[in-house]
Amino acid sequence: MELDEAIKKRHSVRSFKTTKKPDYRDIISAIEAATKAPLAGNIPSLKFILVSDKEKIKELAEAAQQKFIAQANYVVVVCSDKKTLVKHYYERGERYAKQQAGAAIENFLLKLTDLGLATCWIGAFSDETVKRILRIPDDIDVEAMFPVGYELSKEEQKTKPSLDRVMFFESYGSMPYEEESKFMKPKRAIPGSKT
Repeated sequence: MELDEAIKKRHSVRSFKTTKKPDYRDIISAIEAATKAPLAGNIPSLKFILVSDKEKIKELAEAAQQKFIAQANYVVVVCSDKKTLVKHYYERGERYAKQQAGAAIENFLLKLTDLGLATCWIGAFSDETVKRILRIPDDIDVEAMFPVGYELSKEEQKTKPSLDRVMFFESYGSMPYEEESKFMKPKRAIPGSKT
C-alpha cells in the first residue's frame, strides 16, 4: 500500500470480527515499524506489550470502560520508560518521551493499516489497573493501548480539518497574503483530501 493511501484509510475501529484472528507476526511487524520513529538523542524509551490472553483483554476493556476492546484477539499496550531521557534532558526529557511515543504510535497505526488490520487508539483508562493486570512497574508510564483485529464493517476515515484551518505563514494566526496563497496549492494533493 502506498503511504498516501495508508494515511487516507487509517481510522479508528470499534467493532472487530470475532471469527478471524490476525497473525501475531503482522502485529510484531507493526511494532517493529514503531521502533523506526525518531528518538531524542537516539535514546529509546518505549516498551510494547502484546496481550493475547482473553481474560487479560477483558480486564483491560474494563480498565478502559470500553467493552468493544474485549472483541479483539490482541491488545498492544505502549509504555514509556523515560528515566534515561530525563537523566539526559531534565524536564524536557518528559516532553521528549511523549513525542517519541506519538511518533512511534503513528508508525504503528500506519503499518497496521498497510497490513489490512484495524485498531483504535485508547488513551482513557485506569493506569493503576492496567499496571496491575500486566505487572508494569510503578515508574513506567502507560501511554496508550490498542485492540487489534479485522474491522467488522468497512468505514471511511472521518473528515479531518482542512489545511487552511491548521496552517499559518510566518507567525501564529496569520492569513496568507496574496503572493503566499500560491503555497496553499500543493503540487500533488493526497488522493481523497479536500486541500
